[in-house]
Amino acid sequence: MRRPLLLLLGLLLLQQTCCFEFVIDGEWEEGTSDLQDHRERHKRAILTSEEQEDFEAIRGDDITVKSYKVESRITSRFAHTTVRSSVVNSGSKAQSIGFNVQIPKRAFITNFTMNVNGITFVGSVKEKTVARNLYAQARARGKAAGIVRANSQEMETFKTEVHVPPGSNIEFELHYQEMMHRRLGVYEHSLYLQPGRLVPQFQADVYIYEPKGISVVETPNTLGAQFTEIIRVTHSDKKAHIVFKPNIQQQRKCENCTESAIDGVFTVRYDVKRDSNAGELQVSDGHFVQFFAPSNLSPLPKNIVFVIDVSGSMWGVKMKQTVEAMQAILDDLTIDDHFSIIDFNHNVRCWSEELVPGSSIQIADAKKYIQRIKPNGGTNINEALMRATQMLVRASNQGLIDPRSVSMIILVSDGDPTVGEIKLSTIQKNVKRVMREEFSLFSLGIGFDVDYDFLERIAMENRGMAQRIYANHDAAEQLRTFYSQVSSPLLRRITVQFPEDTVSNITQNRFDKFFSGSELVVAGKVLPSDTDTLTSFTTASAASLDITLETEADGSELDMELAKQQHSFTGFAKQMWAYITIKQLIGERSMAPTAAKKRKITQRILALAVEHQFVTPFTAMLVESEDSSERLLADSPKDPKHGCCSGGGVGGGSSAYSGPNPVRVVYQPPPWVQMTTPAPPSHAVKGPQDQLILPPQVNLVDNDPHFIVHLPRSNMDVCFNIDSKPGHILNLVSDSGTGLVVNGQLIGSKQVHKSKLKTYFGTISLYYQPDGVSVTINTDSIVMTDGKSNHSFTWAATAEITQDGVRISIVKDSHVSVTINNNIQVMVLLHRVWKKHPINVDFLGIYLPNQNQYSPLVHGLIGQFSREPEVSVYAVHQGADPLKKEATMEVKGNKLSVTRGWQKDYRSDTKRGSNVFCWFIHNSGKGFIDGHYTDYIVPNLDSFLQTL
Repeated sequence: MRRPLLLLLGLLLLQQTCCFEFVIDGEWEEGTSDLQDHRERHKRAILTSEEQEDFEAIRGDDITVKSYKVESRITSRFAHTTVRSSVVNSGSKAQSIGFNVQIPKRAFITNFTMNVNGITFVGSVKEKTVARNLYAQARARGKAAGIVRANSQEMETFKTEVHVPPGSNIEFELHYQEMMHRRLGVYEHSLYLQPGRLVPQFQADVYIYEPKGISVVETPNTLGAQFTEIIRVTHSDKKAHIVFKPNIQQQRKCENCTESAIDGVFTVRYDVKRDSNAGELQVSDGHFVQFFAPSNLSPLPKNIVFVIDVSGSMWGVKMKQTVEAMQAILDDLTIDDHFSIIDFNHNVRCWSEELVPGSSIQIADAKKYIQRIKPNGGTNINEALMRATQMLVRASNQGLIDPRSVSMIILVSDGDPTVGEIKLSTIQKNVKRVMREEFSLFSLGIGFDVDYDFLERIAMENRGMAQRIYANHDAAEQLRTFYSQVSSPLLRRITVQFPEDTVSNITQNRFDKFFSGSELVVAGKVLPSDTDTLTSFTTASAASLDITLETEADGSELDMELAKQQHSFTGFAKQMWAYITIKQLIGERSMAPTAAKKRKITQRILALAVEHQFVTPFTAMLVESEDSSERLLADSPKDPKHGCCSGGGVGGGSSAYSGPNPVRVVYQPPPWVQMTTPAPPSHAVKGPQDQLILPPQVNLVDNDPHFIVHLPRSNMDVCFNIDSKPGHILNLVSDSGTGLVVNGQLIGSKQVHKSKLKTYFGTISLYYQPDGVSVTINTDSIVMTDGKSNHSFTWAATAEITQDGVRISIVKDSHVSVTINNNIQVMVLLHRVWKKHPINVDFLGIYLPNQNQYSPLVHGLIGQFSREPEVSVYAVHQGADPLKKEATMEVKGNKLSVTRGWQKDYRSDTKRGSNVFCWFIHNSGKGFIDGHYTDYIVPNLDSFLQTL
């Protein structure tokens, strides 16, 4: 938890003159006992009654607030918020007028302006010493300033105060920016509305623009039931406008009250549309942002050791809430998960010395154990974490846990160590020494008696994160919410890469884990290029498979679209890149081993903060009158406990690696910056040229449905149609020897055309029995299952998925290639039609090379021809159609009348196709295929063909 990003602005107007003093200094000087006590008080966040009064946004008697307006513009998850207030001293004497705004802790203030009786002060962010020196030149005398902290879980206070004579008009305007973090499947934007009195013109607007579209917008009732009907939401595909505009009567606490009922958080939650698991790549203003939030993946199994502080300080509400939360958390475990519980005070005890499966019996026993805990004694954090790590190491060494599972320690504590090893730096080193690369540590600090800075460092250093739990009535809910964020890991070892010489100054692009409902974000600069398209490649490991995903973005398309939007934030990508970079640098600084290293990191932060006008713990805002004759200073406190942004959401924090070709930048890049990334290996993701892998002549089924069988020895193509019914499943390949079956399910056109209902393949299914892997492809998605896990992908992104001997290559909106053990390949081609076409529907075509290495037992409408029959064609003569000759074909002991014609191969041209000349067999292939076509109808998509 960082100290508040609070600017305490003190502005004094002396008598009727224009001599202003505007002093901010949020730092405590060392060596003064009073200030040291002050520091300690705020470290524990104990609020005095005077500080509590300061929560009101506008203070003083005989003050008229003419207007109070808040506007947020959210573009691509990045928000720019402006708070404006116009106030008049309507009293008969001079008095102080305050402007207090609570802002999210993760936000950076970017500007503050103030107009006092026609004198305008405009802010600019400078390095702290520079700003102070400039201010000192104009300063006549100083004014002491303190730090005011709002006792809030997510907010902190910006405060300014001006002393003005009667009749004075003051206008305040504050700007701040923040990145929306996705948690539990939604982004949440909070505005703390606290005008302090009735306001004639009160309005809060939130404008959202998301290029890919908005899936849901909601405004939970956080201000009070009386305002539910006043909030208006307008929502289109890509835009949303939420407005809260109560009149004076609606603002009143009661019908005749003079006090305002508006005092709380105005919350907007939303999520975006995602058309693929590959993520969303956006390019704007020379910068890029890659958002990655896949879904429809099976969770990875978890191995969790809960380490719970049961020292005496946990007695009472803290322990009660922890037990309550653990009851619910344990219920969430599945039989595939493994867990144990360690509780510690001056001693360390284990509920189970080994990890056990999350069975109902074990969970019930663990609940009983938790309920019997009686807090007492000291705090031995070091020994408890050592025991937890040893438990995970032992389980891993003994092969008791799935190598693809996620192993984590969740520490819950409310105090500093008092027993055993108590030196925090030594505990940090001990934990890092024993923690394996695949383990993560999550720290939950209850209340304010815990050294949260230590918990945060130890978590970040071990691929986890920390969170403060506020010891109040909903602490159990806070614990459960945190656990929900990390309870469903979907991916491990995620890397986002770009072709060499296309990007630079990348933020963290390698992540240890991705949790369901969160989002990983990578940003950087786009280098000049001959092409206007930027491509990213994301690799990751899921429950039982490895994934490579490809995303593309046009370099100018988004900027043109943003220029058309009245309420968009056009500079979002540049500011988001700087925001993420600074957050990550501050996190790196908190873990820097030496003072020299910290100084270097601080210089990098300063360079970026000044360039992008962010007030950070290391910069200050100099507020000057337009002619620079008056200078006012706004400092933010140094913040050794500032949290680290992991790139967005809950994503873990594994380090990135430096690229091979550094690009010259203003500041030295930190270790996690990958300056340029090498192109992915050639086998990773290929473009639409994949179709060239298949030979020119193949066996195929396409259109409604036309079969083309290529006979290599005869150098001949034979065609036939199958006229079956929608819903029927036709077996194409059934090979009990290799354990492979390929089936296709028919769909019908929307209506009868020329007295006939056309049928097409709407679903193609491959089932590989040895690995238990099934791949089901339809016109909407590609689904891979293995009996335990279920992973779904769309046609909207290029991807490669590998599991055991099965490899799936998806080429965006084109085709899917499935390779079995490198010797059998099936390609499925996607055909899209106009959605409003009165007759036609989307359908699939399937292409199978003759070189596929089936076993001698293979059969099916296509599979049977891996054993090429003897075919002879003779008596060729002119047919009824002068363009089509007719002949007699002898095959499998049958004499068939055949017609020379052509069908289409759509691999190189999905619209028109290319002609394949063939001999056409009438009557649904009768005489050419074994038996009757109805013999090939099977009951299920994974059914093998019964012996004919």
